[in-house]
Amino acid sequence: MLSVTAPSNHVCIQTPDEVAQSLAKRLKGLRLTQGFKRQTLANRAGVTVASLKRFETTGKGSLELLLKVVFTLGRLDEFTDLLQPPPARSMADIEKQSVQTLPKRGKR
Repeated sequence: MLSVTAPSNHVCIQTPDEVAQSLAKRLKGLRLTQGFKRQTLANRAGVTVASLKRFETTGKGSLELLLKVVFTLGRLDEFTDLLQPPPARSMADIEKQSVQTLPKRGKR
């Protein structure tokens, strides 16, 4: 079994599986609210019905599937601010961010 740990300075209330299942439940609710049958949404999003059903029932699926379906439902803009760098707390942070280049590889 793979063990996943969060950074020590961040407290996680939910596990990745719990977040995935919550997203899946909300996505299904959004689909139903907008009046889409699973087949119709899958066709419009360019994904298979089986993949959409698997995501809605288990929370498992590709990022590509999720983004295509969310785009089709008109909610892709909600993903554009994810994983942004933390806000600068000082002028030194701003200067550092403006000249900093990202490493090509992780250290560990």
